[in-house]
Amino acid sequence: MKKKNVLQRTIIIVIVTLLGIYIVIGPRRRPNANDFTWSGLKANLAQNIKLGLDLKGGSHLVMRVKTEEFLKTLTESTAGAIRKAVEDAGQTVKDVRPEVASGSYRIVVDANDASQLSPIQDAVTQKLGLEEWSATTSGNSAIWTLSPTSQRGLSDQATEQAQRIIESRLDAVGVAEPLVQRHGSQTAYQILVQMPGIQDPERVKKLLKAESRLELVKVVSPPNPNLATYSTEEEAKATLGGTVPGNRRVLPYIERVELAQTAGQQQSQKKWVVVESPAVVDGNELRTATATAGQGGADYQISFALKPGGAQKFGAWTGANINEYMGVVLNDEVRSIAFIQSQIFDSGQISGRFTKESAEDLALTLRSGALPAPIEYQEERTVGPSLGADSIRSGVRASLFGLLFVVVFILFYYRGAGVNAVVALTLNMILMLAALVVFDATLTLPGIAGIILTIGMAVDSNVLIFERIREELKTGKTVASAIDQGFARAFVTIIDTHVTTIISSLFLFVFGTGPLRGFAVTLVLGLVINLFSAVYVSRTIFMWQLNRKKKLETLSI
Repeated sequence: MKKKNVLQRTIIIVIVTLLGIYIVIGPRRRPNANDFTWSGLKANLAQNIKLGLDLKGGSHLVMRVKTEEFLKTLTESTAGAIRKAVEDAGQTVKDVRPEVASGSYRIVVDANDASQLSPIQDAVTQKLGLEEWSATTSGNSAIWTLSPTSQRGLSDQATEQAQRIIESRLDAVGVAEPLVQRHGSQTAYQILVQMPGIQDPERVKKLLKAESRLELVKVVSPPNPNLATYSTEEEAKATLGGTVPGNRRVLPYIERVELAQTAGQQQSQKKWVVVESPAVVDGNELRTATATAGQGGADYQISFALKPGGAQKFGAWTGANINEYMGVVLNDEVRSIAFIQSQIFDSGQISGRFTKESAEDLALTLRSGALPAPIEYQEERTVGPSLGADSIRSGVRASLFGLLFVVVFILFYYRGAGVNAVVALTLNMILMLAALVVFDATLTLPGIAGIILTIGMAVDSNVLIFERIREELKTGKTVASAIDQGFARAFVTIIDTHVTTIISSLFLFVFGTGPLRGFAVTLVLGLVINLFSAVYVSRTIFMWQLNRKKKLETLSI
C-alpha cells in the first residue's frame, strides 16, 4: 500500500477529528482567550449541545384546539356571507339562520316560495363556492350542511393553523428551542408544546391562549347622535326591537383601566354598543401591530397598519361614512370608538390605559394572527432543573461505563488490534456530538440511549471485521491479503445491518412522538458516522501498520 495514500487518508482523518472537536467545544462566535480555559470549554459545550426538556428542565403542555367552536364560528360567518350573497342577487327571503347542535352544522335559508330556491342556490354557488358544504332543499328552504368528512378536514386545517401561530408566538416572545407538534390521535386535535428552561410558564400560557380577533366595524348610529354607547345590554337590544338580527351585533365596551387597577382604583362601568355585521375589515388584513408609549411614557396603546388590500377597502368605506362612528373590536369587545371626520386608509390605534407588558403581548398576538379557535390546556407538567441534571448525570455515567466496559473487553480479546477499534469508537462519539450541533438537534434522555446503542453497533462492526480477518489468516493468507479480504467481505454485512437499522429509525422519527424521535436522531447519526469510523478510520490504521514494517508477518488480533 502506497505511503502517499496512507498520508492522504491520515490528513483527512485528522482534519475531520479536529473539526469535530472544535464544533463540540469551540465557541459559536468570535473566540477569545477565556473560551479555551477549562471553564470556557465546559461553557461552550453546554451552549453548543441543546438539551431537551427531560435533561434541561422546563414546561410540558398539551392543549386541545376547540374545533367545535371553530366549526360553529365558521357556520355563523358563512350564514352571514350567504345572506349577503342572496341580498346582492336581489332575492328577498324570510330568514337565513345557522343551526348548530350535537356535531351537526348547517345553514338554512327560508325562502318565500319554492321557486326562489334554484336562483338562491345559483347565486350562493357563483359568489361563494362552498365546496365543503352539501346543498339540499326541503319545502321552501335551501339547506347547506357540513359533512363529517368536511368537518374533519376543516378541523385538521384549524389545528395546523393554530400550531403555526403558537410557534410564531413562542419565537416572538423569546422561548429558546421550543418543541411544537401534533399530539395524540389525528382526531384529538391536540398540540404538544415543550419549552426547555421555562420554569414559570404562566405568562407564556396566557400568550398562547390569547385570542386576537381584530375587527373594524361600523357602529350603528344611536338615537342621540352625540352618544355611541348604551348603559345596558337591554337598552341596546331595545333599539333593534328586542331581538338582534343576523346583520347586527350587541357588544360590550369597556375602557382599558389596567393602570388604574394597579393603583387600586375601580374599573369603569361597562357600556354596550350596536355594530353592523360583518366587519368592514378583519384581522386577516392586518400588516403589523406595535405597542407605543403615550404621553409621558405611562399609558400604552397599540398602533396597527393594514395590508394594501385592507387599506383600500377601509379607505373606501371611511370615505363613504364620514360623520359616522367606527369601532375597533378585539375578541368581541369594543376597545375604541372613533368619530370619522375624514377618510382613513392604512392605519389606526387601539387606545386605552394599557401597561407596557399587556400592550406588548397584545401587539404580539395581533401580529401572529388570530387563533382559528379557542384552546384549552389538558395537561401541564413542569420538569425541575435538578431532575434534568440528575438525568444528565445518570445518562453520562451509563454511557461512560458502557464505553469503558467495551474498551476493556476489546483490548483484552483482540489485544493490540483492539486499540484500532478503541480509536475508531472514540472518534465515533466525537463526530456524533458534532453532528448534533451541526444539525441543531436536541439531545434527550432517549437520545442518550441511542448513543449507548450506537456504541454497541460500532463495536459490532469492528468485531465483524476482526473476525473476518482472523478467518482469512487461518487459511494461510498473508497479513496484507487477510486485511483486504476481511474489510471487503465484512463491508457488505456492515452496510446491510446499518441500512436496515437506519430505515427502521427513520420510521420511528417520522411516526414517533418526541422521545422516540430523539432516540431515532442519535441512532441514525451514529450509524452513518460509524461507516466512516469503523471502516475508513480502522482500515487506515491497519494500512499504517503495514507500511510501518516492510513485511508484516503477524497481526495482534
